[in-house]
Amino acid sequence: MSYTAETLQLLAPDGTLRYTDETERFRDRVDALDETTLREFYRHMAVTRRFDMEAGNLQRQGQLALWIPSIGQEAAQVGSGFAARAQDHIFPAYREHAVGRLRGLDLTRIIAMLRGLTHGGWNPADTGNFHLYTLVIGSQALHATGYAMGVRFDGLVGTGDPESDTAVLVYFGDGATSQGDVNEAYVFAQSYQTPQVFFLQNNHWAISVPVSVQSRTPLYRRPAGFGIPSVQIDGNDVLVSYAATAESLDAARSGEGPRFIEALTYRMGAHTTSDDPTKYRTNDEVAYWQERDPISRYETFLKARGVDAAFFEEVRQEGEDLAADARRQTLAMEPPPADSMFRHVYSDEHPLMAEQAEWLARYEASFEEQA
Repeated sequence: MSYTAETLQLLAPDGTLRYTDETERFRDRVDALDETTLREFYRHMAVTRRFDMEAGNLQRQGQLALWIPSIGQEAAQVGSGFAARAQDHIFPAYREHAVGRLRGLDLTRIIAMLRGLTHGGWNPADTGNFHLYTLVIGSQALHATGYAMGVRFDGLVGTGDPESDTAVLVYFGDGATSQGDVNEAYVFAQSYQTPQVFFLQNNHWAISVPVSVQSRTPLYRRPAGFGIPSVQIDGNDVLVSYAATAESLDAARSGEGPRFIEALTYRMGAHTTSDDPTKYRTNDEVAYWQERDPISRYETFLKARGVDAAFFEEVRQEGEDLAADARRQTLAMEPPPADSMFRHVYSDEHPLMAEQAEWLARYEASFEEQA
């Protein structure tokens, strides 16, 4: 499924900026972006992609059990991530590396998780309210909706104070839209008019199942059936991703209820490094989306605005430095103490956890005694 007549787009694949009757309402938001922010869009997309490639290399060299690439989806993530305010809460799936970096997450925390050294934990209070990755497909939609219900019950919606009004942004993929959890989230979100935005990254493949098998209609029409206002955007266009998400988050914070965005993008790599996409998709399809790459089209746009080569070289070097640092940190990672698995099961000390930790220590010590 490619773009449709209903797909909102500001930046064409050739890097030119275009407004239509349907996108004219975004003009003020885009015009308000200063030069620094426009450059930061590019920086975050390009640097995250370089990190992503290095993490994939590390997995192929046996340093990680698994890697989940996000290459090709940087515009959907960076644009929407920039639209969120500091007080907003973000519930990712497991591919939102660029959003996590925007919110202050050290990306090596993801590497540690996929190296099998942690259970994936980080404290959202330390990562700009960026919550934990969720490997169970679609379950984070309910987590986000429950959190958004709490935000409403706490009266943090529709007060008119831009510093306190809060929204929740939840990411998921096209495969998740077929899950019961996601559809249940639509029901509760609409019933309780939660201040949240559902952000679907339709990358066209739920592992090896094409989206055309899952749905006979564009996915953004499903939540519309629940009464949730919905739009479809070009997910490889960072400007429309920013503008549409900012519009939807503003509505959510002001008490107008949930919104839904379907961002049409493409997963250029594998679903994870455990599968081989050449077995289930064609070279022509990949080539079609390579021509619509989110970073190259935005680079063309910036160059047309007069951004010089020195900026792009600076970003390239930043990406190389981040990749080298990620490799160095990965190779230096040590296994955690065995009893660490019991530390965060309960917020307070629990006698059962203490008993199990003591048993494990005795069990491990028994091997030393036998030696």
